[in-house]
Amino acid sequence: MSIEELSREFLTFTLGHEEYGIEILKVQEIRGYDAVTQIANTPQFIKGVINLRGIIVPIIDMRIKFHLGKMDYDEFTVVIILNVANRVVGMVVDGVSDVLTLNAEQIKSAPEFGSGIDTKYVMGIGTVDERMLILVDIERLMTSSEMELVESIAA
Repeated sequence: MSIEELSREFLTFTLGHEEYGIEILKVQEIRGYDAVTQIANTPQFIKGVINLRGIIVPIIDMRIKFHLGKMDYDEFTVVIILNVANRVVGMVVDGVSDVLTLNAEQIKSAPEFGSGIDTKYVMGIGTVDERMLILVDIERLMTSSEMELVESIAA
């Protein structure tokens, strides 16, 4: 078994009081929050779109998507630009923490209850010292049927 199979890197970010992680390989860039162009008749969690070097990128507010309440955008608000399923999508988060390497022993199965988001999008719970990270399967979330509008906007 190779080192890559034993460990994975995650970009960690915060939403409210919780810390989340997504696979670093899905992350294209991290940028500050800019104004978006709103699109009529989209779900509330889609804030709008931005033009990123000629690519129209839908912006998802993860607080709204995960039912964590409204977010006050400030100078610390961050947009993580992702490349999932050959599409570029941005997600607004409260802040980015760091990049962590987790080995298989540090990743536990997702609980079958609570956690504020549907556990079908949780790949597991990561533990680092006293920290617990909710590891999000961002590809599954962004390509889910409820996000279908995101794909049609980005098309």
